[in-house]
Amino acid sequence: MLGGSVLLAACVLPFVADPYVLEVATMALLYIVLCLGLNVVVGYAGLLDLGYAAFFAVGAYTTGILTSQFDWSFWATLPVAAVAAAVAGVVIGMPTLRLRSDYLAIVTLGFGEIIRLIARNLTITGGASGLYGIERPVLFGIRLDRNIDFYFMFLILVVLVIYVSDSLSHSRIGRAWLYVRFDEDAAAGIGINRVAVKLYAYIVGAVIASLAGTIFAVKMTAVSPESFTFSQSLAILLGVVLGGMGKIPGVILGAIAMTLLPELMRDAGIYRPLVTAVGLLVLMLFRPQGLWPDGRA
Repeated sequence: MLGGSVLLAACVLPFVADPYVLEVATMALLYIVLCLGLNVVVGYAGLLDLGYAAFFAVGAYTTGILTSQFDWSFWATLPVAAVAAAVAGVVIGMPTLRLRSDYLAIVTLGFGEIIRLIARNLTITGGASGLYGIERPVLFGIRLDRNIDFYFMFLILVVLVIYVSDSLSHSRIGRAWLYVRFDEDAAAGIGINRVAVKLYAYIVGAVIASLAGTIFAVKMTAVSPESFTFSQSLAILLGVVLGGMGKIPGVILGAIAMTLLPELMRDAGIYRPLVTAVGLLVLMLFRPQGLWPDGRA
């Protein structure tokens, strides 16, 4: 009932909001998708990933390159971007997911920086100046180029990701993630293949981030390496932790908070990052388990 009311309000919002509110709401939906994707990795499987923006970049650049340089339709790039992110997840995950905690975090951080530097130095990605001229999507002969169009594209993706995340959390693989998250050795003792289970979580998270990247690319019509820095990965991780790892409503609240806090602090001028950081610190002190924590944690 609550979910239906929230979805209805989200559908009505763009028709009553001014352009600024609509833009902020669209970016909030983008962060919700990214945080839900990382929640599969961090909240469900317990893997500390500090380079999640790399998969976001893979999706954005795949769509950007195919639409701007090879005249592909945006819709045709979606499966390609998903496969590219899955392959990237396997490449980084297979040799590294045997690691734990800090060691895994360092490796994922390095992976995120490697992807950003590759994008910064390749001609096909536009180098340091970025990739421009990305074609807007066309649906039934109508070019989608208004803010409201991308708002609803992200909203549809949010609904799909929520459905997939919830279904996975209640499935057999979801229970395996839960066991691995709380005690890997005990999970191995009951026959769970820890590496395979963690790799599956990593791939699911990568695909979700890449799909968000595809819509981001066509919305902005340009992408650059500076959109996929460590700070971006950290902001997504903060959204998951702030909201409550493993809990979908909490992660959504965390993503919204990470979007709204900088906007609410805009009047702080040069002190905006400091005030935002203090606000996050206060929230963490009073709600250390997140705004809507997972009762199993």
